[in-house]
Amino acid sequence: MEWLTTPFEAAFVQRALWAGILVSAICALAGTWVVLRSMAFLGDAMSHGLLPGVAVASLLGGNLLVGAMVSAAVMTAGVTALGRTPRLSQDTGIGLLFVGMLSLGVIIVSRSQSFAVDLTGFLFGDVLAVRKTDLMLLGAALLPALAASVLGHRAFLALAFDERKARTLGLRPRLAHAVLLGLLALAIVASFHIVGTLLVLGLLIAPPAAALPWARSVSGVMVLSAILGSAATFGGLLLSWHLRTAAGATVSALAVGLFFLSHLTSGIRNRRRARLPRPAAAIPADSPKIRPNEN
Repeated sequence: MEWLTTPFEAAFVQRALWAGILVSAICALAGTWVVLRSMAFLGDAMSHGLLPGVAVASLLGGNLLVGAMVSAAVMTAGVTALGRTPRLSQDTGIGLLFVGMLSLGVIIVSRSQSFAVDLTGFLFGDVLAVRKTDLMLLGAALLPALAASVLGHRAFLALAFDERKARTLGLRPRLAHAVLLGLLALAIVASFHIVGTLLVLGLLIAPPAAALPWARSVSGVMVLSAILGSAATFGGLLLSWHLRTAAGATVSALAVGLFFLSHLTSGIRNRRRARLPRPAAAIPADSPKIRPNEN
């Protein structure tokens, strides 16, 4: 048991665990819709699109979260505007914004003397350097994420399966899509300084995708996703302590590993069910008997 408990006796590991749990909850709310709507590329583009704002904030000595929020707002507005262009596919617009924002960020960061350190910290984060103020910010971010998920659940659900039906029902799919982008941006902004932009997708996509074969509702996917993300955080911190590996990367790698394990187990379960003999349909006693054709 000491092998399990010893790492979490350190205060900084305890804070990292709580941060991972909060990040898992926020990412579960946004990541479920990302998986259901096949928006993984958008999530990747949004996470890398934060770099210009973070770079400017770093050079000016400002708050990195404020810079990230500005970049996220620009990305959200850009994706929304390009999505309304009839001659341009959404993937093309997202790809152009992705490359443009990332290039701009690298150009800005290259002006700094600590280019390598700043960029590495942005890409990979430092989950073991979480402070109490970071935990308070994550807790504050969880509240609007939860509110948006509850209030917009019906519109998000209709938008995920049939946009035309959502429009027919008066659910304003364009507004719902913009709010969903805002929810995604909130999850990424709140998480990037904990696990980094390259690793935030591990908790944003892997746990919801792993929960999908086992949950029977969207809410069930969210709850199970948060549990799996928290389990990946606990296991990742535990392994990183004993194996002396990067904590954030270990957490994300374990989350992806849970995804493959989930789908492997689900596949085995489905094959076993397919092999089971199906019971013959019972014929009611008062049903007419089938007689051979007398002609």
